[in-house]
Amino acid sequence: MPNELLIILSFIVIYGGVVLFYRFFGKNGLLAFNVMATLLANVEVLILVRAFGVEMTLGNVLFASTFLITDIMSENHTRKDANRAVVISTICSVFFIMLSQMWLLYTPSENDWASGAFHTIFSSTPRIVCASLGVYLVSQLTDVWLYHKWWDWCRKRFGDNRKGLWIRNNGSTMISQLLNTFLYTFLAFYGTYPMETLVTIFTSSYIIYFVTSLLDTPFVYWCRKINEGRKDGTD
Repeated sequence: MPNELLIILSFIVIYGGVVLFYRFFGKNGLLAFNVMATLLANVEVLILVRAFGVEMTLGNVLFASTFLITDIMSENHTRKDANRAVVISTICSVFFIMLSQMWLLYTPSENDWASGAFHTIFSSTPRIVCASLGVYLVSQLTDVWLYHKWWDWCRKRFGDNRKGLWIRNNGSTMISQLLNTFLYTFLAFYGTYPMETLVTIFTSSYIIYFVTSLLDTPFVYWCRKINEGRKDGTD
């Protein structure tokens, strides 16, 4: 199956999954999905592929979904809830680093077949996850802060809390994703890939984030409708 089609399918599955988790489990579902997406993205990012004519790392769609989640939290709940999702995912990532490094300390049995692959994957993980932790905190908290700044602007501009959702959603995510992509690319991969590859990874990653930011707006509207249905007692 072509890489391009797989990325498109990943977008549908992941963003659709965010809505389903919210539909059936509410805020707790978003918290769970956010942790899962953060951990899996830090492993998936090790895979380098070529798609849409450029070289890129995977994990971009999963990581982009965490920005969708904090925007849904900000829109439907509170700034505190959105920041809480970021903090919980960060703490889980710290435990992930600790546990994955402990796995590598065990002496494998003579019948073991998986430890070699684990060493290959998780020996590279600490730098990536450590870089991700700092960048994740900065970019996600920036996203939440910007979301509410844009909301204040929309409230003054339109005189209505509901209007301008697409502005605060895209305005916060596109700026915070630019910061995230730049910091993460160079902190996680500098010295691992040539500078030309780093620039390509940065460019391709931000293009994906830019597109997914535009495409995630209907999902925020959808989740707002789900939340309003709950408040009206129709869900």
